[in-house]
Amino acid sequence: MRFFHVADVHLGMEPDLGCPWSKRRQEEIWDSFRRLIDRVRTEKPQVLLIAGDLFHRQPLLRELKEVSALFASVPDTQVILMAGNHDYLKKGSYYLSFTWPENVTGLFGQSCERVDLPRHSLAVYGCSYYSREITENLYGQARPSGAMKYHILLAHGGDDRHSPWKKEEMAAAGFDYIACGHIHKPEILIPDRMAYAGALEPTTLNQTGEHGYIDGTLDGRGVRISFVPFAVCEYVELTLQIDEDTTQFSLEQALAAQMERRGPENIYRVTLEGLRCENLEFSKRRLKETGNVVEITDRTRPAYRLEQLKREYAGSLIGAYAEYFEGADRRVEQKALYYGLEALLNARQE
Repeated sequence: MRFFHVADVHLGMEPDLGCPWSKRRQEEIWDSFRRLIDRVRTEKPQVLLIAGDLFHRQPLLRELKEVSALFASVPDTQVILMAGNHDYLKKGSYYLSFTWPENVTGLFGQSCERVDLPRHSLAVYGCSYYSREITENLYGQARPSGAMKYHILLAHGGDDRHSPWKKEEMAAAGFDYIACGHIHKPEILIPDRMAYAGALEPTTLNQTGEHGYIDGTLDGRGVRISFVPFAVCEYVELTLQIDEDTTQFSLEQALAAQMERRGPENIYRVTLEGLRCENLEFSKRRLKETGNVVEITDRTRPAYRLEQLKREYAGSLIGAYAEYFEGADRRVEQKALYYGLEALLNARQE
């Protein structure tokens, strides 16, 4: 039996709110989910597991109808989903009254319940959130039961405020596989036994690296899983080295070239490092206009010429400070030198 394990799709979210690409990213999250269903239609896994937060907030009725139509388009795949901390089942949620296609089952109980799929000799266990935070382990008492040969647990959480658990205790419960959601970075917690699928698309600038879903097989030989990269774009950390010859224009050109090489569709967190020309300040606004740049961190320092400063400010605090740190080679000393000189020179100008 083959299964796809997906989590944290966050339909309806608008990442990087206020950025030029924000609306496009909102559409891309929907597009990626549609592409996933296309992949299901083509590759025909027997089961699609959705481990919470299919939506970023309470789903609208029209959104549930859209998702339902997508699920109905893959009738040979059994879809099993639960609500996570973002799309939790609050009073009046459309989740609770919606009529799903025959191939869709919602694990919408407040405590763990089981759905049997006799055709695949598979039992799937799980429950849903009824509040944004749950500080007890929802799955601590869950154990495989019934006549099915294979047993999979859907579990959303794993931190202090969202169903805290210990992976070793969860694995000892006896499930063949535990499909986790909530943490957006994909991670194999226990090889072929327990994994976070991660978000289908990255949703915040801290979520660097690849995103996608888990492709798994469960049979008499056990479970085999692999991560499948699937996202339209990634958040990429990019460091640019600066020297005294770097100008605003040359920096913009270097940044544009790096983004073209790494992928113009990606979103970049840029860090500037090195020693810049003494009187130069880089324009972060212009750098952000170069492409999909969500954040600029400037760690550069002015390239002060100590001999010149000592001569020019001989007999003053600035001259003494430059002389004191002459020959500094440790990183901490160098930082103290540049921070101190910058403060003293700025104070003199004021």
